[in-house]
Amino acid sequence: MSKRYPKYEFTLNSRGIKNLSFEEIKAILRAADELIAAGGRSLLSKILKGSKDKNVLKHGLASCPVYGFYKWLPLPEITKRVDWMIENGYLEVDYAGKLPVIVFSTTGWKIERETYAEELLQKMQHLLDTGDFSFVSELKDRNRGMILLLIKKIQNTNKPIFIPLLREWQFTEYKKVQDELQRAIHFLERK
Repeated sequence: MSKRYPKYEFTLNSRGIKNLSFEEIKAILRAADELIAAGGRSLLSKILKGSKDKNVLKHGLASCPVYGFYKWLPLPEITKRVDWMIENGYLEVDYAGKLPVIVFSTTGWKIERETYAEELLQKMQHLLDTGDFSFVSELKDRNRGMILLLIKKIQNTNKPIFIPLLREWQFTEYKKVQDELQRAIHFLERK
């Protein structure tokens, strides 16, 4: 019979933080995306600080686009901002075994989905110049809602130059996403 351990208790403390700008909210959510359901408040704060902590480096978290976003703030002040995000419904705390981990709330995921889709669109625009579209294979098994949003964003550019990238992407995807990619191709062919 396995031993049961009590869940790790924690207390949120956003004292002194009245509100955060939308830019700060997006940055914290983007950093959280790197460790959703796998890390907690302190690891998230360390990413935002730009910490050289061994766990941050070991897990490749220094490559996060918002790594060091709050580099000038002390770690406890960054943690207060993370706690504010939890208290205000952008992030939630769940448990992985006995340890608390960060997860997105519905509100937080809506914002992060938009931010991440926009980030991927920018990356794809840079790929257009290289002709190397192998990156699209990394998109398989990502959140379908975010992928469909990304396809819509590509379509809304009205740039037929995306068509070769979309065709390459079709080879790596499941049927439903392939169908959406085909619709985007048809739309862009008419431009």
